[in-house]
Amino acid sequence: MDESKLLKLSAKELTDLGVCPTCLNRKYNGAIFGDETKLKLYEDEDIDCLFVANPRAEGHMMISSQTHYHDMSEAPDELNEKIIRFAKQFMIIIKQVFGCERVYLCTMSDGPMNHYHVQLIPRYSSEERGSKNFVKPRKPYIYDEPKIKKVRELIALYAKTATK
Repeated sequence: MDESKLLKLSAKELTDLGVCPTCLNRKYNGAIFGDETKLKLYEDEDIDCLFVANPRAEGHMMISSQTHYHDMSEAPDELNEKIIRFAKQFMIIIKQVFGCERVYLCTMSDGPMNHYHVQLIPRYSSEERGSKNFVKPRKPYIYDEPKIKKVRELIALYAKTATK
């Protein structure tokens, strides 16, 4: 199918056709998911970290591989280790900055063409514990400049030591 026609399809439709929406979005600078500049927290040659545009909770974020892999089983061990190390650090940061009680780690690359990513979903003390947090209704992202700046500062400090 012509790429100009693909750009008019939803992420679900692209996935069902065997086209990775994340890779297409990157190739066409936000054509699928829109401009994610304000959501971006950290990026290097291996990973991309950002707040989710339609979060299940305040502070919901994701870490994805720069290179396309369907899921963790296809990715090199060094990349998986890096994603887990960054996920751990982001969990600490999210608890500190957003004041949540826990942060759940989840990965669901479940279509014929998905892009390897993990999600970090905060749970607040006022919320019920358990797996229902993975399916909470999604909401629009609310840009909170002081919090995003703090998260970026803290992960940048971590990245300086983690990548040495």
